[in-house]
Amino acid sequence: MPAPSRDPLSLFARDILAGFGLLTRVPVPFTPPRPQGAWAWPLVGLGIGGAALALGAGLQAVGVSVGIAAAAVIAVQVALTGGLHEDGLSDCADGFWGSHDRARRLEIMKDSRIGSYGALALGLALVMRWSALAALIPAGAWGLALTPMILSRAAMGLVMAALPNARAGGLSAGVGRPPLAAALAGACLALGLGLILAGHAAPVLALVAGVMVAGLALVARAKIGGQTGDILGASQQLAEAAVLLVAAARV
Repeated sequence: MPAPSRDPLSLFARDILAGFGLLTRVPVPFTPPRPQGAWAWPLVGLGIGGAALALGAGLQAVGVSVGIAAAAVIAVQVALTGGLHEDGLSDCADGFWGSHDRARRLEIMKDSRIGSYGALALGLALVMRWSALAALIPAGAWGLALTPMILSRAAMGLVMAALPNARAGGLSAGVGRPPLAAALAGACLALGLGLILAGHAAPVLALVAGVMVAGLALVARAKIGGQTGDILGASQQLAEAAVLLVAAARV
């Protein structure tokens, strides 16, 4: 078997493909993710969010109500990701507040069934995202709407680099802990895209995302001693919801 290419452009393309393969249900050629590939995750947010908002713009253009357009944007994101991040948020909420024991919390987080804490967290996050999009779409603030979807994917890489794996197995452990440099490169890429899309609002939005995931990381360290795939999904959802709300307040 030939050795993997070390050509920078080949690695660049590989990391992008691996990011879509890892974080979405988009049918791309299977590419094993590298820990260093976390830098490319904001591009996944750009692709997923761009597709979802394109549908929202189309629906708005033909006179569909803003509420339905906002719901469609969220539905497309869920369809393209398979609800991966939403599942992580609900599992995280159930595990964190479902027990006082670390091992039991991790066990609850692995359970595919959703409990009351998970249902509440998921419902509140969906309402916040929908409410913000319902304000951004009629204002034509597409850049402000897309930026949170990009920043929230960079946030996952930062959490993954900052915290050790809380369990030996699982999606996060299987991918491997990214170097801090790769996570910071993703954050810089996300901020750069945000500056293009949202202008001078981008640094404020990035700060909001950072505060949200820093708070989640502190709670995760206290509750389970590190991060899992569910923690990463929760970080994406919380960052996107919070940044969308702040973005909506600016229109």
